Amino acid sequence: MSLKLLVEVPAPREEYEYILEEQSKDGVKNLYIKGPYMMAEDVNRNKRYYPSSELKREVDRYIKDMIKENRSMGELNHPTTAEVDLERACHIVTDMWQEGKTFFGKSKVLSTPCGQIVKSLINDGVKVGMSSRALGQLTEEKNGINKVSDMKLVAIDCVSDPSCPKAFVNGILENKNFIITSDGKYEETYDKFEKGLDTLPRRELDVYLRQQVLDFLNKIGSNV
Repeated sequence: MSLKLLVEVPAPREEYEYILEEQSKDGVKNLYIKGPYMMAEDVNRNKRYYPSSELKREVDRYIKDMIKENRSMGELNHPTTAEVDLERACHIVTDMWQEGKTFFGKSKVLSTPCGQIVKSLINDGVKVGMSSRALGQLTEEKNGINKVSDMKLVAIDCVSDPSCPKAFVNGILENKNFIITSDGKYEETYDKFEKGLDTLPRRELDVYLRQQVLDFLNKIGSNV
């Protein structure tokens, strides 16, 4: 199964709230970001949409497997990978819920280096918001519209992009392809291949290319 890495910005930054909550007897206050995290059904400017049933299924899984297990961290800006880099974690999602077609969330800003950057940006008046990072298959329907299926929510990342309300972000992320390996991990199908070419002696290039094609076909066959 070949999956695309997709990112989404569901709403203008004005719809996000920044909340200071006192959490301990010593007066320490935690900063939270609350607002819309994902949008279902609406066709975005890239002619893609998430069915409500698909989003609900995946959000329910994310709540159970990630939020309730305190593993629901997000990064500062979108990386180009299908996993969360702990060194770049800036917040942790503490709650998600559905209101109509919109899935809202609340995140606690962490005390990590990237979390401190987020706090400083907010304190200085910068508007930041949340953008989902997920894997999924695209199925073309009528009028060139693509439906997202087999969604796997990777993370909710903290971004600043006020010009993209209810829209998917174009860029390098959407050119990434991933396949599910035998151990359940997501592997990039192009990047590792390209890196191998850079370090390979030219006289061994033909042998390497032949082996990579065979390996790729075997992976596809084992994951269909």
